[in-house]
Amino acid sequence: MYEALSIAATGLRHQQLRMDTIANNVSNVNTVAYKGTRLDFKDALYTAGLVPGPARSPGENQQKGHGVMVAHIGREFRAGNLERTEQPLDLAIEGEGWFSLMDPNGVTLYTRNGNFNLSVEPDATYLVNAEGYYLLDQNGARIAVPAGASTIEVDTDGTMRFMNDIDEIGNAVLGIYTFRNVYGLEASGNGNFTQTAAAGERLGAPEAVVRQGMLEGSNVHLAEEMTRLIRTQRAFQLASRALTTADEMEGIANNMRR
Repeated sequence: MYEALSIAATGLRHQQLRMDTIANNVSNVNTVAYKGTRLDFKDALYTAGLVPGPARSPGENQQKGHGVMVAHIGREFRAGNLERTEQPLDLAIEGEGWFSLMDPNGVTLYTRNGNFNLSVEPDATYLVNAEGYYLLDQNGARIAVPAGASTIEVDTDGTMRFMNDIDEIGNAVLGIYTFRNVYGLEASGNGNFTQTAAAGERLGAPEAVVRQGMLEGSNVHLAEEMTRLIRTQRAFQLASRALTTADEMEGIANNMRR
């Protein structure tokens, strides 16, 4: 009887975790380039219980489960819709590809969030994201805006051209990459990801198309999330009912009299 309580408790605990995951997705429905998360389950450990009696053949074993456990919490890396902002430093990637960034510790990060700004520093003016991480070029160097540049134009192939009122005074090529297995990337917060062994080798992204004056929206679809929420609530109710039934059976057993 105790096992029934334990199994029902695993259902409650993990369905609550699934609801938390859905809530996080819904709260980021308007976050730039947010990639939704999905939680999947699998059966918990099975153990073999032998049927009483002299015969102990394998066919008489009874497999007994222990509830559910989390199988995987992963990102859904499908692209979000592109939204026009008309801001010259807003960039979006159409197709497969990631902007490369450098954090204050010198670690290279990757993001689909192309909301960039200018950071005026003593040595130069750099392109940075909202956290102040530097945007990198194809050589892994920080992209500096030449003095006197009044306009930045970005071609679809990722070439940035810095213009003054008369002519082009500098250029750079964005460092845009992809990976053999994007699902192996590790989230590091704020829409940034780090490369891992599971992600495999970093590759160029020649088919990526850069759109200036646009941002990629979240890939969360509210209709899908609400459907998952309803299913999760029903599963939670079922686990709760199973827990209540097991508790009532425990009470009956404890109050039995000879």
